[in-house]
Amino acid sequence: MVLILLREVSCNLSLSFPRMTGPHAQRDQMSNSSSITQFLLLAFADTRELRLLHFWLFLAIYLAALLGNGLIITVIACDHRLHTPMYFFLLNLSLLDLGSISTTLPKSMANSLWDSRDISYLGCAAQVFFFFFLMTSEYSLLTIMAYDRYVAICKPLYYGTLMGTRACVHMAAAAWSSCFFYAMLHTANTFSLPLCRGNALDQFFCEIPQILKLSCSHSYLREAGLLVVSVCLGFGSFVFIVVSYVQIFRAVLRIPSQQGRHKAFSTCLPHLAVVSLVISTAVFAYLKPPSISSSYLDLMMAVLYSVVPPAVNPLIYSMRNKEMKDALWKLMTVCFFRSNKVPIIFCSAVIM
Repeated sequence: MVLILLREVSCNLSLSFPRMTGPHAQRDQMSNSSSITQFLLLAFADTRELRLLHFWLFLAIYLAALLGNGLIITVIACDHRLHTPMYFFLLNLSLLDLGSISTTLPKSMANSLWDSRDISYLGCAAQVFFFFFLMTSEYSLLTIMAYDRYVAICKPLYYGTLMGTRACVHMAAAAWSSCFFYAMLHTANTFSLPLCRGNALDQFFCEIPQILKLSCSHSYLREAGLLVVSVCLGFGSFVFIVVSYVQIFRAVLRIPSQQGRHKAFSTCLPHLAVVSLVISTAVFAYLKPPSISSSYLDLMMAVLYSVVPPAVNPLIYSMRNKEMKDALWKLMTVCFFRSNKVPIIFCSAVIM
């Protein structure tokens, strides 16, 4: 239903803008995105051995992300002691990480394994929509998590009021719903553009800047303008996160206990590092000038903001957290004694 709706909106948007007239009009009409049935993604290597190496590397990263985020979701859902605002947002973050990495890696791995580059038109539209939706939702959620840590550390007496159950649900729902419609707008706008420069994308998944490169009409400027607005909103959120952490660090430095300072810093610094990585690489990928564009640079930036965060977030936010370790150990112990099929050595290895 989402794909059908996107295509209908795309057609409506394309009809709402005047088409060019003159000798080039017929060429652009034939090269419109509606005449393209598939796109060609970037091939990582020319030899079979290197393609298999790419497949196994991405498979290892994908399985690590599935295992880490899956464990977080399971533990938080099963342990009532973790039903707090911080872990509620962490559960949402893990869901978004699973969705975003599942949008890009499986198709790339399948292409490398079967020596193919093609992705269907609707498949490309789906990738653009879901990736943009999930990544912007994740960034919005990281902003909310920064606010949660600010209230918890700087205004602990108001924490129960400001971060109640209803307030947390409303903030998460607002992040998901607003980013859903925002991603639909970007996707419909992007795929309404006339494309006359082929169908080859210099990326391992469908990405808006790469699709804009295929457009030969000035209509792409409206999508570029939307991307600039998106970046400005993202930069505003980043400023909010930085200001929140400045206040947090000032409060932490006043904590007399060295253990308390260490716990606060170990929670906040990794969060700030992930946010900085995502926003810096995404801004560079979406707003860099064409003069410094190259396939290898675009590929490296895409991996940094689309593949690395979902894989390392479980390690940063959870596996170094004592409460999560205790809950995970309890869950695995229960599973071991009930089924008697899970080796205790495996449980210890996962927790360590």
